[in-house]
Amino acid sequence: MRACWWLRGPGVVITDIFHTEGEALAAQLGGSAVYVQQDVTQPEEWAEAVASAERRFGALHGLVNNAGIANTAPIEQFPLDQWNKTLAVDLTGVFLGMQAALPAIRRAGGGSIVNVSSVEGLRGSAGLHAYVASKFGVRGITKSAALEAAASGVRVNSIHPGFIATPMTESFESSLFPVPLGRAAEPQEVSQVVLFLLSDESSYLTGSEIVVDGGLTVGVPRKCLAPEKVF
Repeated sequence: MRACWWLRGPGVVITDIFHTEGEALAAQLGGSAVYVQQDVTQPEEWAEAVASAERRFGALHGLVNNAGIANTAPIEQFPLDQWNKTLAVDLTGVFLGMQAALPAIRRAGGGSIVNVSSVEGLRGSAGLHAYVASKFGVRGITKSAALEAAASGVRVNSIHPGFIATPMTESFESSLFPVPLGRAAEPQEVSQVVLFLLSDESSYLTGSEIVVDGGLTVGVPRKCLAPEKVF
């Protein structure tokens, strides 16, 4: 459930609820990284995370809203507590993050916010009702925030990853994801898009949605069609 902060130059603040893993990652990245324990559903912890970033690095120029959880069940049996928890992390966490970070980014003279949605924010997926709802919500609030933030030099964009090779997807059956490029993405292939949106190289992009899915949402690959239906 990681929400990763980006600051102009080498400094980065990593936040997570998993303290041991967060500290280990910050140590691996070296002196330019610092870890702050944070639950993204708690406004006061967002305020402290922003304050920590400004104290340590002097200014906050960017935010990556990356925290997320998912669960699955038929809609008639979907537990209300799981619905509420998923929306709290995946959607309300993004809202609270932008609410807390925007003033600091404005103080710094502008910057960029990247909200991590999903291909499930572009389409439906059976069983993933809360996740789909939250990721559509992230897609929408990105656009409304982009309209408000543009005048103060803050850009807000969303990315929509597909099937990514992470511990969360290790148990997934790859045949459920007919990716035209024929493979799952490596995490670095997503992070490069994030870095592009955080950088000045994307200076004219705001309110945009970038799909990183190997063509998954484009259509069904030819090799997945029955022979008699190939034309």
